[in-house]
Amino acid sequence: MNKTLGLIAAPILTLAVVAAVLAGDHSTPVVITAGVVTWTAVWWILEPIPIAATSLIPLCVLPACGVLTSEQVAGAYGSKLVLLLMGGFMLSTAMERSGAHRRLALTMVRAFGGRDESGADARRVVFGFMAATALLSMWISNAATTLMMLPIAMAVVETSESRRLPVCLLLGIAFSASVGGIGTPIGTPPNLIFFENYVIAGGEEPTFARWILWTWPIIALMLPLQALWLTKNLSDVQKLKLPEVGEWRSEEVRTLAVFAVTALLWVTRASPGGGWSYWLGVPDIDDARVALLAVLAMHLIPNGKGEALLTWKQASKIPWGILILCAGGLAIAEAFRSAGISEIVARQLAGLGEMTPIWLVATICLTVTFLTEVTSNTATANLLLPILAVVPVDDPKIVMIPATISASFAFMLPAATLPNAIIFASGRITVRDMARAGLVLNLVGVVVVTVVCYLML
Repeated sequence: MNKTLGLIAAPILTLAVVAAVLAGDHSTPVVITAGVVTWTAVWWILEPIPIAATSLIPLCVLPACGVLTSEQVAGAYGSKLVLLLMGGFMLSTAMERSGAHRRLALTMVRAFGGRDESGADARRVVFGFMAATALLSMWISNAATTLMMLPIAMAVVETSESRRLPVCLLLGIAFSASVGGIGTPIGTPPNLIFFENYVIAGGEEPTFARWILWTWPIIALMLPLQALWLTKNLSDVQKLKLPEVGEWRSEEVRTLAVFAVTALLWVTRASPGGGWSYWLGVPDIDDARVALLAVLAMHLIPNGKGEALLTWKQASKIPWGILILCAGGLAIAEAFRSAGISEIVARQLAGLGEMTPIWLVATICLTVTFLTEVTSNTATANLLLPILAVVPVDDPKIVMIPATISASFAFMLPAATLPNAIIFASGRITVRDMARAGLVLNLVGVVVVTVVCYLML
């Protein structure tokens, strides 16, 4: 149904938008960009073809029609933020290959579980799963983290006859994966889409440490609130048996060590005191190069079984489509600037600058949260961030960061995020279960993101 609707709606809406823009006596680049963005947006939302394939439209059409140069399109493909995301994907692949993430997760779950002779407390187990999932999803893709945590959770669920436990535990994993993803620039693609759009809008690229400073307070509030809401009826569930952690293997220790060093280099690259890049006299090095050097190290360090910690066969399995999707979004943002659409949109949005800042942020958070329920969070960020970059406020990050975070805070429907879809596919969660718990958490997320961003930004 969506395929047919998308194939029909895209040309109709594109023609309508092009006609309206032509009636406004705008330049040819504006007309072409408006048409390309409309067609791309409709296909991103309705998905008549894969999202990554749709992302090739701006990369092909905009330079062919003279809106962008070949160099500008190449810059979208080779953006340092796209390279950072690629490096992050490869590092997470090495983590998955070693199994270190599973052992780390089990260690955290058992630490939270409060075990005694009779087993572990159910509510604390759910808290442990959520904390472990959030921590891992900061560094590994949300989908991969959820897929890894699901069989561990199912093993725990099988030890209990409670109907409520599977719902609480599985929803907790899905929701905390999305929340944890906002914690680092590489946690989820919308974060890096913000970085690039913010720079295009004239802002200074935030450091790894600065992003953590902005987002971890939100995580620190959202995770306990989610856990309390999901486990409010779990007090009568009997003690649970948890899987054993076992001995750490050399491959896991080495992989985790490289990952820890990489994270430390990211966080301290530019701070404190200018960071190690300043003290070593390499101010031009960026987080993408750190990630790629770590990938190189993974290919050189042996795993103790006759291979390296990461092989190219494994590294090449990363989700390349997400990289194309990000590049397509960056091309659209550049076209907005080059064609002059940013100035036109800024004039149309002038009224928003008169809104009270906290209500402006709240409105954006509410809109983006529920829009993401029906479309990809990456596609939502690609579409909205170039527009929000020209909202007449003192600093565009005031509205762009809340929108970026809210794009990951859709908890109601299976199609909203990959973690939601994976948990729903387990067969232990109904749409009603997810919608009932997710609606409240959507609204909680709007309040938390609004208040924290208003106070910090």
